[in-house]
Amino acid sequence: MTENSPVPEELLQDLKNRMKLISEADPEQYHNDFSLKRYLRAFKTVDSAFQAILKTNKWRKEYGVSQLTPEHPIVKKNLDENKARVLKHRDMHGRPVVYIPAKNHNANERDLDELTKFIVYCLEEACKKCFEEVIDNLCIVFDLKDFGINCMDYQLIKNLIWLLSRHYPERLGVCLIINAPTIFSGCWPVIKGWLDEKTAGKVTFVNSESDLCTYLIPDILPTDM
Repeated sequence: MTENSPVPEELLQDLKNRMKLISEADPEQYHNDFSLKRYLRAFKTVDSAFQAILKTNKWRKEYGVSQLTPEHPIVKKNLDENKARVLKHRDMHGRPVVYIPAKNHNANERDLDELTKFIVYCLEEACKKCFEEVIDNLCIVFDLKDFGINCMDYQLIKNLIWLLSRHYPERLGVCLIINAPTIFSGCWPVIKGWLDEKTAGKVTFVNSESDLCTYLIPDILPTDM
């Protein structure tokens, strides 16, 4: 199964039957058909998808995902510091956009656990904005304007990759890297080495405004962060 290939109906039905027993006992375990299909595409077999869903459900409960609201102290702090934002407008394909200005990040001055929680909040907010019947994946924009070497946070990037692969499978539609300075060319090979081929193929370096326009209207990007 590739990202865009239809999930065989018998696999979906098998996974639905297994999940039905779980969600009848605990409604919080419920996943809709779109979610089940994403897990099947990502994890290939019904067994693997089922195990991955159970792990995600357990993680969501233990991590307190439902408590991550704009009023949560960690979320509020990072929103106030303009670490990232889910934009009001969508990209050209209708995807919700998560905008991350790298200049507002310093790897030497952050709390990794807090920032990871904030990333989860952003992913949750973006996923809630998906019109799943039309498109169920996201656009993540890394703006590297005024990027310095202290902005490069390899461990945080690893955490983001882990979250997307384990708990938000098939949610990344495209990752745009804009305003990349020369200094970033030394960082990218390291990051690319952590990505599988399919995910690496979703990362696009945008070198001009006309290129950017093929993905989104530049005017939707914040100027106040």
